[in-house]
Amino acid sequence: MWSADGMYLVGRKHYRNTRSLGAGEMWLWHVGGGGGLQLTKRRNWEQNAGEPGLSRDGRYLYYSEDVSSGGNFQYNRDPYGVIYVVQRLDRETGRRETFLSAPGGSLRPQPSPDGERLAFIRRVGTTTVVMVHDIATGPGRTLWHG
Repeated sequence: MWSADGMYLVGRKHYRNTRSLGAGEMWLWHVGGGGGLQLTKRRNWEQNAGEPGLSRDGRYLYYSEDVSSGGNFQYNRDPYGVIYVVQRLDRETGRRETFLSAPGGSLRPQPSPDGERLAFIRRVGTTTVVMVHDIATGPGRTLWHG
């Protein structure tokens, strides 16, 4: 994901141990090069994090993260429960918070160009839906269902 000024990229570094699924960390790189700056740390070797999205001003990093119990990847998780949440990292304070969490999970956060809303995906029943969340006031709504 590019920063709004086009000077930085935020991406996910993939790590794996004995399984190919692995886990991710968010990193920031300047277009001029360099080793990058680690923004988040992986939970372990098997619970993934990824899909970064930056707020327009670059202050907030949104990303999805597997927070299910057990500490490792499991094929038999309840898809109607909470597996993935949207995390938010405040790059000014370093504070990280679970920003969106609900049954059906929350994935692929994408801030709107004006910075007022956050689009994301959630499972509702057996369907994947596109949701929009108002960042300032909180309520989310379904944008597309089917």
